[in-house]
Amino acid sequence: MASRLLSRYGRLLCRASSQAPAAVAAAAAARLPPPVAGSADVQRAQGWPWATERLMCEGRTISKQEEPFSSMPTRTQLDELLDKAAVPEDILLAWAKHGGNGNQAANALIKWTQLVRKTKGTFKEDIPELLRDSRLQNVMDTASREVSLVWNSTLVTVLRALWIMGVPSTDSVLSSVQTEVLWRVRRLTYKQLGYLVDWGAGRKRQQDAAIVKAALKQLELRWTEIDDAKIVSALISRGKFLSPTLKDRLEDKALELAEGFTAEEIRKVCKSLAAQSRRSVPLLRALSYHLLQKPSSDFTTPLILDMAFAYGKLNFHHSQVFQRMASELLPRVPELNSTDVTRCAKSLGFLKWLHIPLFEAFAEHYTANNQNYSTPQLCNLLMTFARLNFQPSKAEEFYSKVHPVLEESLPGLEPILQTDVVWSLCVLQQAKPHYLIPFTQQSHVTKLSEGSPGRVENYHLKLLHIAATLQLEHPGTLDTPFSPSALSVPASSSPLTPLQSSLRETLQSLVGGRTEALRTGVDTVYGWTMDGELVVDCDNKPIDMSMLKAPHLPSGGGDQALPVGAHRLAFLAWEFPNFGSKSKDLLGRFAMMKRHLQLAGLIIVEVPYYEWLELKTDWQKLAYLKDKIGKAVAEDMAK
Repeated sequence: MASRLLSRYGRLLCRASSQAPAAVAAAAAARLPPPVAGSADVQRAQGWPWATERLMCEGRTISKQEEPFSSMPTRTQLDELLDKAAVPEDILLAWAKHGGNGNQAANALIKWTQLVRKTKGTFKEDIPELLRDSRLQNVMDTASREVSLVWNSTLVTVLRALWIMGVPSTDSVLSSVQTEVLWRVRRLTYKQLGYLVDWGAGRKRQQDAAIVKAALKQLELRWTEIDDAKIVSALISRGKFLSPTLKDRLEDKALELAEGFTAEEIRKVCKSLAAQSRRSVPLLRALSYHLLQKPSSDFTTPLILDMAFAYGKLNFHHSQVFQRMASELLPRVPELNSTDVTRCAKSLGFLKWLHIPLFEAFAEHYTANNQNYSTPQLCNLLMTFARLNFQPSKAEEFYSKVHPVLEESLPGLEPILQTDVVWSLCVLQQAKPHYLIPFTQQSHVTKLSEGSPGRVENYHLKLLHIAATLQLEHPGTLDTPFSPSALSVPASSSPLTPLQSSLRETLQSLVGGRTEALRTGVDTVYGWTMDGELVVDCDNKPIDMSMLKAPHLPSGGGDQALPVGAHRLAFLAWEFPNFGSKSKDLLGRFAMMKRHLQLAGLIIVEVPYYEWLELKTDWQKLAYLKDKIGKAVAEDMAK
């Protein structure tokens, strides 16, 4: 509406001026001063209102080609010498000989800073001596005195140069440049604002923080202008300094510009999202897709390791990217150091993604370079192998290097790490009795009884698993049997999943509603919970088990022995998270659960989610369980 009003006013003004008497026009012309030779700026300033009136009358806006003050200054000999300079001294000699204005002084200071960093690498040691040079002081004084002549892009860069030089906050040159930046912040482009945030984020000085805050405020108001992937990636990497609103808008911009991101920018954005725990699924999907399109030369080792970390931290799965990263990394494994191997293995372990050739290469890397691995790195590698239930093909050779290190260092580890490592050895079936016995002592239980209730419960369960390994896999090694009563582990109170609820309802139908023939949600002395328990006779018919002995229960059950020909069944519902990514292989924890219950004399009836979900009617589910029971009993009898 305002533009229409101005346009109408301009047309009326033009019409009125054309209808005015010639005498009035002549008198007006007589009153104007005669044209004199002056600066181009003054002439442009005088002509500007008439150009505006003409444009308003024509109903047009000013194009970029018609912008005033668009002429470039003539290059001087100083500018040529600055471009040719190879060492810092060349800059100072050129300035001492030719001098220049404020903008040239700022350019000279920027170039001098770049050359000092290139030749000496740092300012920390030499800055007091360098700043005493009178020629440099003259450059800085000129830039400060004529700071209003410095172009916006140069002004932002010279501020960074002063930051790099480590100029004290009381320096007048730094204060002058900072004040000018704050004064012009609304006139800076989004790129210049982005550079200010990227370079100034994290600085503690009050004036520096004010500059960053002002730049962020402008970016939040003008975020729609941003159309450069590099600026978006730089800003997202400074996420802890951004407001939640600006973070959301930058992620939207990143999604819009994802196709233009380089592999390095994708890495930078994903790593930043992981550090901030921002799981933006649409953005991660887009970046993953475009990463797959990059050539092999872009898949550097740091990129692969950082992407694996980001995916693991955010629990984001993309099998095609994982496969590509594994295939690119596999030939380079011998060149990796112990930190890289441990870091990559741990990230893939969080993702529950097992690439067997790659993990075989990790195991061989440890076997060949075990002297380069620290004890914490070895512990992390073992815990990852246990999580994924990975057994190296050359297990004997691998563990022959592992056990000597553990026997020496295990007693000196913190109690929590000790427990995690020994529990992992139990999963991998590599736990020796002398590793396990100390964990059955009350003194160790006491050490793990501090912390949050959830953490204490988790480690008490692990101690039960360790004790179960000792009792079931190494019987007779403990003089006095371990008492589970020493560990206060509450009964499982987690809400039932749809699979567990459906399985229990079907089991109730199978026994005809007889409560004495079925137990559900059975907590055992071994720290494992069974979804259901039945005792069947020789014809696979459920029988009353309320009076039968049950050594796997904390109460011990009744006093009657299991009838001849009867079998005790344990029903285990395997959910989607119990398996590795894109696999039907159980993770290490659940593989150990199945093994322990089998060693305790129970026949395992497995009910995986991918089979149960295909059953649509109650009749199909009942028939499925009967078939499963028959097969499980037949397999046990065949053994």
